[in-house]
Amino acid sequence: MSRVVHFEIHADDVERAKAFYAAAFGWEFQDYGRFAGTPYWGVITGPEGEPGIDGGLLQRPATAPGEGQGANAFVCTMGVEDYDDTETRILAAGGRVAMPKTALTGMAWQGYYLDTEGNTFGIHQDDPEAR
Repeated sequence: MSRVVHFEIHADDVERAKAFYAAAFGWEFQDYGRFAGTPYWGVITGPEGEPGIDGGLLQRPATAPGEGQGANAFVCTMGVEDYDDTETRILAAGGRVAMPKTALTGMAWQGYYLDTEGNTFGIHQDDPEAR
């Protein structure tokens, strides 16, 4: 079996995207351009040794699909401890709701958002009481 070990976010405005993800999720960024040979930011999503993966952020190489044209990227979902608090931070940072909070009955809360670059991502809070 293959597991996801890295993700990449393409952005029209890299600095704006960095500000969004730092504000919404507390992510940190490291300049990996010297490794990639092009501007490339490593995305640090949490401490080593905890579940989760890190990724990369780079300048979008082509025009993003327009709204209403379906998914525009590999959609990654972030596990969160408090769905409503996270949604508040996403919206305050400039994100938009793509699909509202939905109960995955008996399992979790799930929803989808658009970041400041129009990329789709999800958030997921485990909750066996979700209805």
